Amino acid sequence: MVEFFDGTILPMVLAFMSWAILIGAVIYIPFRRSPVAAQAWLLLFFFLPWAALVVYLAVGNARHPKWRQDRLAKVPDIIRRAIAHMTLEGTGGMRTLRPHHRMTAHLVHRIGRFPCLADNRIVLDADYNRVVDRIAADIDSARHHAHVMVYILQNDQAGNKVLSALERAAKRGVKCRLLIDAVGSSRDRKAIAKRLKNTGVELRLILPLRFWNQATRMDLRNHRKIVVVDGKIGWVGSQNMHRIEYEPKTFYRELMARVEGPVVLELQAIFIGDWYLETAEDIGSPELMPAPEPPSAERTATAQVLPSGPDYPESGVDILFTDLIYSARQRVVLATPYFIPNEPLLLAMRTAVSKGVRVTLFVTSTTNSLLIDRAQQSYYDELLEAGVEVMLYRERFLHAKHLSIDDDIAIIGSANMDRRSFELNSEVTLISYSEDVVRDLRAIEDDYRTKSHRLNLEDWNKRGFLIQLGENVTRLISPLL
Repeated sequence: MVEFFDGTILPMVLAFMSWAILIGAVIYIPFRRSPVAAQAWLLLFFFLPWAALVVYLAVGNARHPKWRQDRLAKVPDIIRRAIAHMTLEGTGGMRTLRPHHRMTAHLVHRIGRFPCLADNRIVLDADYNRVVDRIAADIDSARHHAHVMVYILQNDQAGNKVLSALERAAKRGVKCRLLIDAVGSSRDRKAIAKRLKNTGVELRLILPLRFWNQATRMDLRNHRKIVVVDGKIGWVGSQNMHRIEYEPKTFYRELMARVEGPVVLELQAIFIGDWYLETAEDIGSPELMPAPEPPSAERTATAQVLPSGPDYPESGVDILFTDLIYSARQRVVLATPYFIPNEPLLLAMRTAVSKGVRVTLFVTSTTNSLLIDRAQQSYYDELLEAGVEVMLYRERFLHAKHLSIDDDIAIIGSANMDRRSFELNSEVTLISYSEDVVRDLRAIEDDYRTKSHRLNLEDWNKRGFLIQLGENVTRLISPLL
């Protein structure tokens, strides 16, 4: 026993265990994981085996615990029953699409389970405070129900408007349900729960952290932003419900889409599925899925919704992004606050430029994370050399997430272009096959351009050695961010 503690055996035991951890990682990690992600994990295990083991056990596998998987297995039936309540006569959208877009619609239907629907009205809104006011006004107009799901909700000026509208609606007898992510809304969730107690507004936390019975994962979060009022009005996009200055001197720029028409019921079905995941209560009913209003001159957009994340294991929003970029004929514009692409997406962008497509990437000039800044900057050389326009947005923190293809496809949603949104977070994306919607989105993109700095490869290569070194190091672990 004395010999063990005098420094002769303990180092040998620790060295043996370190090698055992590394060998185990080499055997186990490559299964069901992309080569790039596996390489990043193995690199971490090689240099820091013990720390890597702790991190991997905590966040290394993008799968929910068994209790959650058992509940997830029932979600497809919940969604299927919800969709069965939809009155879709006259709303089939496939016939309205151009031939080369029908394959995209088939893809979205296959991986996300929701069909392409015609006769929708989609209005984009990039005015942060106006969006908050309009959502509150829509809730004030509710007669039957108001459903809100958001990643971050704060009890501040913006959040108060939405919460007050829900309280007023519940007082009128409107059924109000509110889902907020337990981690994203951790700052004010207790104050919000206390505020809503006895108001009639049903509040549920998404994946509250537990380490014992019904344990949860901290890194698998619900990042969706959805509002549905009476099954007739919907909101989807990037904006959380907090004041525009979320961090000190950091003002957010967002993009939301207000939708009317049958596609609202697809947002409703996603909410119904997520409500079941948190409560084991199936709230699907014909009352939540009313027949859409007759088509009108204002409702000309064909659209569909794509949910993605660990709760939709066959779905991947990166699959859609990559497919659309390959299909582009004239131009592609991407906007995201966090750009840490996987190899297929990066290859699609380079290939598009090689075909003569103009590809533009708008990213915020600096994010709220130095590590992410360095990781995404490590891709700029490759993009610039390929001919991609990299535009650094400087006026605000560009938190909007959208993609436009040519003149007739617009994508607006909650997903960033990074592994977290591609694999770990639950996200929601609206796909619009409408020239009018794309025209509106182009106006927003043109405004970005006036407030952005275009990177020049020659100038970019002049950045300091230490900065480049930091980028290269974080590039190695970027699949883990």
